[in-house]
Amino acid sequence: MSEPVTGVRALLRPDLQGRTPYGAPQLDVPVALNTNESSYPVPDAVVQTIVERVGEVAANLNRYPDREFTRLRTELAAYLTRTTGPVLSADQLWAGNGSNEVLSHLVQAFGGPGRTALGFTPSYSMHPIITRSLGTEWVDGLRGSADGLFDLDVDRAVEQARTTDPNLVFLTSPNNPTGTALSLDVVAAVYDAAPHAVVVVDEAYAEFARPGTPSATTLLAGRDRLVVTRTMSKAFAFAGVRLGYLAADAQLTELLRLVRLPYHLSAVTQAVALAALEHADLMLGMVEAIKTERDRLVDGALALGLRPVPSDANFVLVGGFVDAPRTWQALLEEGVLVRDVGIPHHLRITAGTPQETDAVLAALASVGGRDREEQVR
Repeated sequence: MSEPVTGVRALLRPDLQGRTPYGAPQLDVPVALNTNESSYPVPDAVVQTIVERVGEVAANLNRYPDREFTRLRTELAAYLTRTTGPVLSADQLWAGNGSNEVLSHLVQAFGGPGRTALGFTPSYSMHPIITRSLGTEWVDGLRGSADGLFDLDVDRAVEQARTTDPNLVFLTSPNNPTGTALSLDVVAAVYDAAPHAVVVVDEAYAEFARPGTPSATTLLAGRDRLVVTRTMSKAFAFAGVRLGYLAADAQLTELLRLVRLPYHLSAVTQAVALAALEHADLMLGMVEAIKTERDRLVDGALALGLRPVPSDANFVLVGGFVDAPRTWQALLEEGVLVRDVGIPHHLRITAGTPQETDAVLAALASVGGRDREEQVR
């Protein structure tokens, strides 16, 4: 029998009692490949522009920033228009301190007590954390199809959406932690099957998708409940900046102003993000190098007798371990930090530099013989 909760813990909201916060280990190791950050530093030319742009706003930091971050929304719209196809305008864009704040705004506006959000597990762990922390009921939908354990079958997704009748639906493409991209047929079908829901397609890793993988922005026209979220943390190597954004119908983005905190994007954040967008092609040049290392991870894992999931992200979910937590610890002892995402027999490995790929494959070869499943099940 557990001991009664006392003191300040007893004052915590009942629905938060016993929950654990999000957190990935931040350890000082030679090869850190557990949080899907870019291993490539921001290019010198971009750093110089950042310094210049921050210098331009520094003298006015005694004043609040542009509350509507108008120029930033304009440049984000131009970036998405150029890279995904459909013409988007500034009033269709919204941004926040990382995509997690953008997701929080959506749940604040369209979730809440008595409302329900549906996601398809396994997927990004922050979706249920954000949802539940804001008083919204979370429903774990299930993945799986005839083609693969981690795919999302359109008929199965539609059935779950109709049964749940949610207020929010979270779809993730490419999916974290599996790396699998989502057919737009699934997005369109779920949208139609959940007529009372805002449908969120989380595209945090979209820039890493293999050629021919379209963005859900191509579905926005005529769908005023559809939202596509993005981040600058991954492809732009900007994890330390904290800038996430979304594209949606202008009427929906207008509603998000009801829940955002005043001046939620600092003048410095806006200046730094704009500097990166000035050099978008240079920043995205790193993406191809990362995709090459991702594919090397897949090929190397296969050569070791493991079972990597084909990936459209900057990481690979590798299966085939007898005991994933034990293998995680063994890799750590070799100086390689990867992510145990809680899926039996699987570990997630971020694609890094060529040297990091060499190191992780060597470590897997060293420890994998005693921890790998002897046969494909």
